[in-house]
Amino acid sequence: MDRAIRAVWYDLRDDLPPAQQADYFAWLHETHLPALLKRPGYLWAAHYRCVDNQVPPGRVRHVTDASVPTGNAYVLIIGATDAHVFVHQAAAEVPALHDCRQGERAQLFTEEARVAGPSAATREGLYVPAPCIQIGSFCAARYQDEEGVLDWYVHNRMAAMRDTPGCLGVRKYVSVTGWAKHGVLYEFESLALRNEHFMRHANAKAENKAWSDQLVPSLIHAPGSPNVACRLWPPVANTPKDS
Repeated sequence: MDRAIRAVWYDLRDDLPPAQQADYFAWLHETHLPALLKRPGYLWAAHYRCVDNQVPPGRVRHVTDASVPTGNAYVLIIGATDAHVFVHQAAAEVPALHDCRQGERAQLFTEEARVAGPSAATREGLYVPAPCIQIGSFCAARYQDEEGVLDWYVHNRMAAMRDTPGCLGVRKYVSVTGWAKHGVLYEFESLALRNEHFMRHANAKAENKAWSDQLVPSLIHAPGSPNVACRLWPPVANTPKDS
């Protein structure tokens, strides 16, 4: 099982010319990531471009610590058998990777639980993550609230995703390294299906919406979290349904 992920959020350098951007993506997709997947314990890799995620003002709080990097244009996720596979991973990355990036923030998560959605059978391979994801990384404002966060995911948000159209599933993570204590990865067939059904089903029950309205603003998210993103690599095998 793919019980751990390493996620890296980043921006491309502001002064990077288009030709160098193209070279970077070609190197990342055609050389670096395929090479990583030959390492023992590495099961999958996926590279996403983040899109605008409109949330109501005041709904989500973000960390104000200036030491937490703020890159959010792309997210690179690598899945492995367990978290120990990633020991010394950052040091193994060649300098070319970092020369093109800025605002890089890395997080290592181990899986807490997962649920399957109604579109689980559409997965393109045993481990390939969905064409569209929403990934959140956050901390509870107070440690006393941790059990409430656990309860909310089990009985509210993850439960709602079991019958959300277009949802392949949800994976809840806890931190091994990095700023955020919690992580959550939602997978969808397409951005259109995510936008149409995610919040509608999450808030279908009045009591769930009231619970969410109370809990969500109490969390402190990493910069830009939750990120909604579309997969760049591996290429999407089939054009996902839009409705």
